Formats: sequence, C-alpha cells, structure tokens
Amino acid sequence: MSTQPFEPKPAPSAGLVQINAGIEDVIQKRLAEERARLEREAGVVKRETHQFKRPVEHPFTKEQRGRTTLLFGGLTWKHEKLVHGALEGLGYIAEAVPTPNVRAFQTGKEYGNNGQCNPTYFTVGNLVQYLQTLEEQGLTKQEIIDRYVFFTAGACGPCRFGMYEAEYRLALRNAGFDGFRVLLFQQSGGLSQSDAEAGLEMNLDFFLGILNALNCGDVLNEVAYAVRPYEVNAGETDQKLDDAMDYMHEVFRKKQPWQLGDSLTKYLGGFKDTAEYIGKFVNQLKGDEYIPALHRCRDAFNEIEIDRLRVKPIVKITGEFWAQTTEGDGNFNMFNFLQREGAQVLVEPIGTWIMYMIHQVVQKYKDFKGLEEGAVLPPLWRLDKRVKIEWSFRNKVAKLKLAEAIFKNEYHKIVGALGDIAHHLTDQYELQRLGHPFYNSRAGGGEGHLEVAKNIYYSNKGLAHMVLSVKPFGCMPSTQSDGAQSAVVSNYKDMIYLPVETSGEGEINAHSRVQMALGEAKNKAKKEFAEVLERTGLTMDQCRAWVNAHPESKRPIYAVPHSDGVVGMAANFVMHIADQMKKEGVAPVAIAVAEREEVLAVQ
Repeated sequence: MSTQPFEPKPAPSAGLVQINAGIEDVIQKRLAEERARLEREAGVVKRETHQFKRPVEHPFTKEQRGRTTLLFGGLTWKHEKLVHGALEGLGYIAEAVPTPNVRAFQTGKEYGNNGQCNPTYFTVGNLVQYLQTLEEQGLTKQEIIDRYVFFTAGACGPCRFGMYEAEYRLALRNAGFDGFRVLLFQQSGGLSQSDAEAGLEMNLDFFLGILNALNCGDVLNEVAYAVRPYEVNAGETDQKLDDAMDYMHEVFRKKQPWQLGDSLTKYLGGFKDTAEYIGKFVNQLKGDEYIPALHRCRDAFNEIEIDRLRVKPIVKITGEFWAQTTEGDGNFNMFNFLQREGAQVLVEPIGTWIMYMIHQVVQKYKDFKGLEEGAVLPPLWRLDKRVKIEWSFRNKVAKLKLAEAIFKNEYHKIVGALGDIAHHLTDQYELQRLGHPFYNSRAGGGEGHLEVAKNIYYSNKGLAHMVLSVKPFGCMPSTQSDGAQSAVVSNYKDMIYLPVETSGEGEINAHSRVQMALGEAKNKAKKEFAEVLERTGLTMDQCRAWVNAHPESKRPIYAVPHSDGVVGMAANFVMHIADQMKKEGVAPVAIAVAEREEVLAVQ
C-alpha cells in the first residue's frame, strides 16, 4: 500500500471549462432540435406558458373626475335613470350603458371564455359593444381608456358571478381595450380597488343617494306594472311613467348633499365630522325632500282611468337576480310578453335582495356567536368572557337590526307617497321560516333560499296565481333551487310554478312553455272570479253600475282591500263592491249560473 500523502487534483484551466461549456451547449441545442423534429412529426404544437398575474389597475383619481365618465348598467331603465341623476347630483359625469341585446350576447361569446352563464355574456358583451360604438363615433381606443371607467357589482361564492371581473378584463383585452378600468364593488368588502376611492368616493352621501334612487326606481317600476294591465286607454301608463322618470331624474340631479351650516361648524371643532354624519342620517329619516316629488308622480298616475273588472292572472317573477330584473333580450323580454298575453306582472324589487343580504349577516353572527377562528366557547364559570361575548354579539346584531328597520321604513315611506299601490317588502324572517325546510337558509350563492321561499309565500298567501322563476342556463344556485322546488310543489298541490332557463337563443321555446302555464293560471283566475260573483250574488251589470256611480274607483290610487283567499284584482274588487253595497243598503241580485259563464267567456 502506498504511503504517499493525498494531493488534490489541480483545478481545470479556464480554457478547459470553456470547452466543456461549449460541448454542453451543442448537446442542448441538438436535443432541442431533435425534440422539435419529433413534435413536428407527431403533430404536437408547443405553446409557451405564461403565469397569470392580475393586471395593474390604472387608478381613477379625484383629479380625473371632471373629465372621466362613469359607466354603469345591469338594472331596469327606471333604476338606471334615477341612479344617473343621483350620480350627477354628487358631481360625477355618468352614463348608463343601454339594455343588453342579442348582439351584446354574441359579442360576449366572441371575446369571452367558453361556458359562461347568460348574464356574463350579456353584460360583458354589452360593455364591449358600447365601447366599440364610442370608437365608431370617432374616439380612439386610448381616449376611451383614458376618459371612461366602468362601475359594477361583484361577489364571491359558488357561481360565475365571482368571475365577472376577470371576464370583463379578458373580453376588454381581446377586443383591444386592454387597460380599461373596471371598478368592482364587492357584495362584501366594499370597493375592490383602494386606489380608486379617491375618484369614486364611497361615502355616506354616495350610499344614501344610490339607495334612494334604487328604492324610488323599485316602487315606480311596480306601480307601472300594477296599473298598465287595467288601463282603459292603451299607452297612457307608459306616458305617465316616462314623464315621472324625467321629473324624478331632475329631482335627484339637483339634490345637494346635506351639510352643516358655517355658523355651526366653527363651534364644533373636532366633532364636526361626527355631527355632520349624524345630521345626514337625521335628514334622511326626518326630511321629506323626495315626498312632494313623489306625490306629484302619484297624482299623475291617478289621472289614468283603469278597469279593475278585467280578469287578469297575477304572475310573480322570481329567479336569479339579473335575469329577474333586466327587461330585454336577457330574459326574452318576458315581462312585455306576459302583459301582451293578458297577465299582471308582479316584479321583484331590488330592496328584497338588499334586505336578504343584511339578514344573512345577522344569521352569520348568530351562528358564529362567541366562536372565533380556532376557538371554542369559554366554560360557563367564566362569566367575564361570556358577558364580553354576549355584549359584542348583541352590539353587532343591534346595528344590523337598526339598518333593517331604517331601510324598511324608508322603502315603505316611498310606497306610501306613491299611493300604497306597490307591495311592502316581504319579511325576511318569514321567508327563512318558509324556505329553510326545503333549502338550507345558510347556503350562500345567488338568492340562496329566497327562490324556494318566495314561491311558497306568494302562492300560499294568495298573492299570485302563478310563480315564474327566470334564471340563466347553468346558474348553479338556481339549479339547486329547482331541485328543491320539486319537493315544494309536491307539498302545495294547487301551486303553479314554472322555471325557465334563458340563454341568447331559445326565445320561442321559452315563450311557448310560459304560454302553457299561463293558460292554467288564466283558468284559475277565471274560476276564482266566478266563485266570487256567486258568493256575493252580484252581476257584472251591477258591478259596472256601482263603478259608474263611484268614478273615484276608476283611479289607480283608489284603495281596494285584499280579501283572504282571493288573489286577483278583479275578484278582490268584486268583494269590495259587495261590501260597499252592503254598507250603502243595496241588495245584490242573485246571478244565474248560465249568465256567469257567459260573462266569463267574454272575459
């Protein structure tokens, strides 16, 4: 064995390292060439992969407000007109994008992802279509990107609604408007772009203005749908509605946010902001800035002559939020179709959804009372911690209960100012009680348990002859709801319920299905009317004679009470006439069965 000491090998020279590196490069190059040859022969197309990164949003600053137009949309034209007025009153340049049409749907499919739901294609394509129209009018793409910004709602949850923002950005980029600003107001968490708050101030004035506009839009919209089926002179309701919306738009546009007077400001010092905040709330609750304007609209509607003795089935609209709200191709123009077919449409107010969101937060606080992440309730003997938990819980719930009460009061104040024609908001706790046995009220997404609950509520409480649920094709929350509706219908045998899925196509098929269900609802309404005539012993001639003797009953604001178990307007009106004739001492003449059937055949 050698006993010579170990000697390390000398380090390779720089020249040798360079030769080895060159050989390695040649090897890698030949491997790449061979891989490319084999892929070509196999028909494999190699694509470069890029990691997705959220695009950097260009800020919308306060300095840009005077030269930037705020685009919005997705509601009825009534709501959008009043929101437009409110935004202009707050100092913004605003514009509502037109109601989406089939061309917008096709544009959304062209520039967006595959497999999206109906509202996504319509709303995304509608924005792209509007920007393309601006470009056709002479604006460059860069001018559009610099001078316009889109404001919309968003959410997170088990449906594609949570992906709207990404879809907007993808479609805008594919259409050549990369960098166009989209401001997303989340269902929880507020405005998503913190940099944008300087340009779009989400303060109390903003929220009060938008909520007042939405509430007035809700009630005016329902009033028009309640009056239009019974108008004697066709088109008169639409004319009055147009005039009312123009007038209310100016009311909102000219309204200035409430502020403390200069004489008070100097005495308040550091409490100025708090005092002004409280003052704005008090002014909202106690002020009547909108009431005289709404009275003027009420009086205008009251000039319409109506015939309440027309037998009309009442169709309640429910379903996915966007599909049940929009009034265009997105839901096959369903409301106009129903009215042409002889129905009275009972639309769904946005206020119900707002109350639902508040209610769901209250329920969450109740479910998670005392439980923080990774924690359990303290033992009973730790009264100090128990009291602290109880105080925190009651404090949070009390604030939300107050918000519920204030919102409901403000909504009903508008209903009263417009003559109590529109319905009051449905109690969310009653809806939860009705819907929970069939659809867990803790399940989120879309309208949750509301679709099931409203079907039971309006059918079982005698408020509608038929419930029509309008939803997009493939809407997961609504599809889950439809699964539960089969159990609902089996428990309520007299219920007429029809779910209709919408897409960009299929209008004829949808209208055909609605016609079939509506025929059943018409028969139900006629049968009800015949039973009321028989019960009261009145003839149509007697009813007409009473109406002619009481011309005030031909006006929309005339109050007709709702009788238990009676749904239709005509049937309730006959019950009211019988009651009034009894008070006046007029005895009805018994109607023969043949005469009653003849009357109904004419109806």
